[in-house]
Amino acid sequence: MIPSAFPAKDEIARLTATMLLEIGAVDFNAREPFIYASGLPGPTYVDCRRLISFPRIRATLMDFLAMTIMRDAGFEAFDNVAGGETAGIPFAALVAERLALPMTYVRKKPKGYGRNARIEGVMTEGQRVLLVEDLTTDGGSKISFVDAIRETGATCNHTAVLFYYGIFPGTVEALAEHDVALHYLCTWWDVLNVARSRKAFDVETLREVEEFLTAPRAWQEAHKQ
Repeated sequence: MIPSAFPAKDEIARLTATMLLEIGAVDFNAREPFIYASGLPGPTYVDCRRLISFPRIRATLMDFLAMTIMRDAGFEAFDNVAGGETAGIPFAALVAERLALPMTYVRKKPKGYGRNARIEGVMTEGQRVLLVEDLTTDGGSKISFVDAIRETGATCNHTAVLFYYGIFPGTVEALAEHDVALHYLCTWWDVLNVARSRKAFDVETLREVEEFLTAPRAWQEAHKQ
């Protein structure tokens, strides 16, 4: 069913952050920092995959994402919804259902056998494709997926995510240079604000997280092992 109610963006951000904290999808730990895929440390961690196991929260956030897409990009802006392998696939399916659109997904690299395809499902030349993912940090993986979509002759000028880090400069600009607009529900700053109001973590941890969010590269350099 296509959502018909449109809460304000700041309310969507607050509620999304609240739900991520409620189900343990977010964790802060400054004493024993997490190690990211880059090999660098950080006191924050988010796992949006947990959302698929919580039906009420999952449904609400998918409504929020569909609302955000329609409000920001348009009600008749797309012909196809593509999920990025792997975390974006369930969210793309749920958004496609709400927008009453076909769903496809994009592999990170060709299969290596058979059709050697990166696109699974039916995507045709001229279709306007929305790329859906769970989150974005610097936008790099989004550009790779967009390029694969465009190789089919389809267009892809929008990507939608549940969570945008919002702390690394140049992300939105890099996507814009690739003619891609980013749509998202909340950022680390929204999570930090809700965590403070709920006293979800101790004061020292919240202070360290704020330092990281304000200057992530400097924090990582200071906390390298």
